[in-house]
Amino acid sequence: MARHRVTKSNVRTWLTCAVGSETETVTFEGIPFPAEITAGGKPLSLLANGITDIEIHFLQIKYNAIGVYLHTTDTTLLGHLGAWKGKTAEELLADAAVWSALVSSPVEKLLRVVVIKEIKGSQYGVQLESSVRDRLAAADLYEDEEEEALEKVAEFFQSKYLKPGSVITFHFPATPGPAEITFVTEGKGDARITVENEHVAGMIQKWYLGGENAVSPTTVRSLADRFAALLAVAA
Repeated sequence: MARHRVTKSNVRTWLTCAVGSETETVTFEGIPFPAEITAGGKPLSLLANGITDIEIHFLQIKYNAIGVYLHTTDTTLLGHLGAWKGKTAEELLADAAVWSALVSSPVEKLLRVVVIKEIKGSQYGVQLESSVRDRLAAADLYEDEEEEALEKVAEFFQSKYLKPGSVITFHFPATPGPAEITFVTEGKGDARITVENEHVAGMIQKWYLGGENAVSPTTVRSLADRFAALLAVAA
């Protein structure tokens, strides 16, 4: 993702204006990401990118490219993270509290996950289910309701085939509540599921945005770089 020099004169552009339009894109890992996505009637701006990958015998295998979109039409987000003003990216990365604050921040969020290496939807679903279940259990939040909600998410992906270019979107509201997952692949219509359980929806968000324990360290690193720059010049 192209880096932008952040100054007091242009920070408000990121916070109060649309970053381009839905026809403008930012290329990351050879994949075009819209600079802006409208969700729920509100513009969400691309703030960070990353990948999920593994290394086998010194060979990096990339599975997904990720774009993080946040509702930045006002200063709510940076105000919520104001305690970390002046912190470096390294300091943000090391502080678990900042990532909890990001997840709980009262702004709309959207994650756009684009498949690079094809896998079965069942594999992705099992990975998500297992990771979120472990996080819920560690927080003593895993009850029958959470188990049922997670099973529905895993079942949603069971019949899907994640071929290259397929897109999974996670849409989280500004306040804790149901999240929506959308799956789009070439030649088929959109498939959607609503995650009604608030705990499960929150932990899915933490799976991607949860600091050092997140599924994509490069995404978290990208966010830390952006927030350090934006907070440094925020009013």
